[in-house]
Formats: sequence, structure tokens, C-alpha cells
Amino acid sequence: MRKGSVKEVLAKIKYDPRENESDYYIVIEHRGAYGDVKKIPVEMIELGHGYFFVGEAQIPYHRILRVVKKNGTVVWETRKL
Repeated sequence: MRKGSVKEVLAKIKYDPRENESDYYIVIEHRGAYGDVKKIPVEMIELGHGYFFVGEAQIPYHRILRVVKKNGTVVWETRKL
């Protein structure tokens, strides 16, 4: 399941022509509040160096808890869970 950093996994999903980014979403911890999580479709994010962007919002990669395929398959999960 966990192969590489979350940024590497997201880059593969977004830029590999064999992948369809609309098939994936990320689960993030919102503002570090335990239990306050949000789902964001991968197609809505732009990758940066230490952060990713959703519109104007800049969010650090360490807030990502997991990357999930819409069929429920977890493709990456943080070790801190």
C-alpha cells in the first residue's frame, strides 16, 4: 500500500496517463483538529513543493491522512494513524 511519499503518489496519479485522477480523493486532517477530516478529489488539487493547493488554500502535505480510490481501496496512508 505505502510506496513512496504522498507527493510521489499524488504526482503519479495526476501525471501518469495510465491513471485517471478523477478516480481518487485524499482525506486530510483539517487544521490539526483530531477527528475533523475532509475529503478532497485529487482533480481539485495542484501540487507544490511543501504544500498542495485547493483553489487559494495552501495545505501542507503532512495533513494528508490517506489517498483513496473511489472504490474504497486505500493506496497510501500515513504512518501516524
